Amino acid sequence: MKQPFDIDPVSAATATASDPLKADGASFGKLADLAARAAEETSRLTNLEPILRIPVTVQVLLGSATMPVADLMKLGRGAVIPLDHRVGEPVEVVVNGRIVARGAVVVVEDENSRFGVSLTEIVGGAAGDPDA
Repeated sequence: MKQPFDIDPVSAATATASDPLKADGASFGKLADLAARAAEETSRLTNLEPILRIPVTVQVLLGSATMPVADLMKLGRGAVIPLDHRVGEPVEVVVNGRIVARGAVVVVEDENSRFGVSLTEIVGGAAGDPDA
């Protein structure tokens, strides 16, 4: 009994020798169907639209300070806490706890004159480095 993938060596040799590019319609149709399904699956897997709609929180780190609890307890209204970043130094843009860029603080001229960040450097991590 012949199995689905069994090939008659005589007819296979005759078919290949006469015209190696000749294929019967059924085989070509199956191949076309397989290719169409593969293309559809690839399209479905590469559709990033749902992922691109996920909101993330972007933070800009202006600076930080370290002080003893006693000094923290003395702070009141109008107190100034000096930060470790100096005026004009780049600030860090953080997404999900990772630094992704650096930039300069700017004033955005729109409704209420808010602050913004003009990106000056995109920080790229090393491939395969989970902490990058």
